[in-house]
Amino acid sequence: MKAVKYIRWLILLAICISYGQNKFELLDGERSEKVSFDFINNLIVLEVEVNKIPLSFIVDTGVNKPILFDISPEDSLDIHSPKDIYIKGLGGGEPLRAIHSKNNEFKIGRIINRHQDFYLIRDANVNFSQQIGYRVHGIIGFDLFKNFIVEVNYKNERMRFYDPQQYRYKNCRNCESLPLELEGSKAYVHGYIKQYSHMEEIPVKLLLDSGSCDALWLFENTEGEIAGPVKFFDDLLGFGLSGKIHGKRARLQRFRIGDFEIQQTKVSYPDSISLRYLNVMGDRNGSLGSEILRRFKVVFDYPNQKLTLKKNGDFNDPFLYNMSGIQLEHNGMRIVKAMSQDIDQGRRLAHKSGGNYSPLRNTLKFELHPAIQIADVRLNSPADKVGLRKGDVILSVNRKDISSYSLQQITQMINTKPGKRIQLEIDRQGSFLKFAFELKKVL
Repeated sequence: MKAVKYIRWLILLAICISYGQNKFELLDGERSEKVSFDFINNLIVLEVEVNKIPLSFIVDTGVNKPILFDISPEDSLDIHSPKDIYIKGLGGGEPLRAIHSKNNEFKIGRIINRHQDFYLIRDANVNFSQQIGYRVHGIIGFDLFKNFIVEVNYKNERMRFYDPQQYRYKNCRNCESLPLELEGSKAYVHGYIKQYSHMEEIPVKLLLDSGSCDALWLFENTEGEIAGPVKFFDDLLGFGLSGKIHGKRARLQRFRIGDFEIQQTKVSYPDSISLRYLNVMGDRNGSLGSEILRRFKVVFDYPNQKLTLKKNGDFNDPFLYNMSGIQLEHNGMRIVKAMSQDIDQGRRLAHKSGGNYSPLRNTLKFELHPAIQIADVRLNSPADKVGLRKGDVILSVNRKDISSYSLQQITQMINTKPGKRIQLEIDRQGSFLKFAFELKKVL
């Protein structure tokens, strides 16, 4: 029997780094390249051409080789030198079947790698597009960052890749540069946490993880220093390659990175089941995610092992938890009735009747819109207490039809402020029901 090759994945995944010709570089001796991105649910989504096919990737500094997952026959993607493997990811599920492909062309603007490996997950259930409400085909990270100095402006949704030999740091009184520790294909930074007012400040080593939409993840009892939180609530933290990630949510009194202090920081403690494949933690204490990174203009300098931060206008934004208890996702399409004004038909009827009709005529039409459904309801939350369930399809929020809103906008609509009354109309397997509840602050 043919032996099956297993690759152990960290957070999303981590594999052995390979150098040589496998690297991104600027075309035609350019000094830099500026690229626009979409910032969706605290995630950078970037367009990448893979073998001439444009695809969307989450930029995740916690991952080594690119991973593709939501590829359909319509995408017409050529897969070079395929080889079957199995991978293990964060979450409570089982290993996943995947394809390892070599010598692929990846191109982002005037940045290119003609010999890029990637991993294609063959399980159709692995699809993060549903959770973020935006079509994404994969994840890209370390291979893209390792040979450049990368400036990321979260506010303007721009990033610029520089040739390290030609980059010059500017004088900046409000900037701070910190050591960036590279271990294999992982980048780590050091910070300090203060869990409660009566506790001492604790140094922590954190994976730099732009693919996490959370603020901080901490691992309980790492080397006996980080205790589990006293005040917390259990929640669905997110989705990994191997399924749902559950754990505790809490707050720190303070998180400090360099001289930047952030008060009342959100923090999550993933449970042991979700971390069961994270078997090589070493002295790592957790992860630093995009809910904190987005508060800075960031310079990722892997070649010189340095991270530079400058506060932006979002630095003092409050850290808010989900007050409704509802997690939303896309799930297929639904038919929506809509009225439109048919100018041409109105004019024809007006002419035919001697001008007795308005030149504008309302007509009924049917449109396809994404179905926004409840993916999860937190136990004992306001939504849970009134009887909302996983699988309920949202039709309206406070009598406002949601068919023209994005998943991110709808999430904001049902999580505005404590005490706000929320009315939902839902479709539950063909039955139309109405629910109402008040938002409640957690922690």
